[in-house]
Amino acid sequence: MTRVLLDINVVLDVFLARGPWLADSTAVIQANFDGTITAYLSAASLPTIFYLVRRNSDLTKAFTVVKECLKSFQIVAVDRQALEHALTLPGSDYADNLQVACAFLNQLDAIVTRDPRGFTGSPIAALTPADLLAQLSKPADD
Repeated sequence: MTRVLLDINVVLDVFLARGPWLADSTAVIQANFDGTITAYLSAASLPTIFYLVRRNSDLTKAFTVVKECLKSFQIVAVDRQALEHALTLPGSDYADNLQVACAFLNQLDAIVTRDPRGFTGSPIAALTPADLLAQLSKPADD
């Protein structure tokens, strides 16, 4: 089974029903519910998700979204090892590097993001939701 770390933007696309990305991001999360993939979030993502949902909606929805994330996804710890590993990565965005470090240290298969350019040089594949869905739809012997 494919184990993927979801970037914040994919989660927000679904919970905030954001534009043209909603269908693919929803399909990725549905693949998690179906057991086709196992989706992870880094613990560092939850406060940001809470903040952005609250800013774009309200406090009640922000708490509801965090509870749904905790119920639906595996959570990857952010510890000193992950924080230090992120400093060694080539990317210029520490938050993206932290996502990579979490995926790497937990031996995940990919990071699913709408911004794969933010993960240039990552030892973990960065896939758009559409890329992941295309991979999942390929026959097993490809």
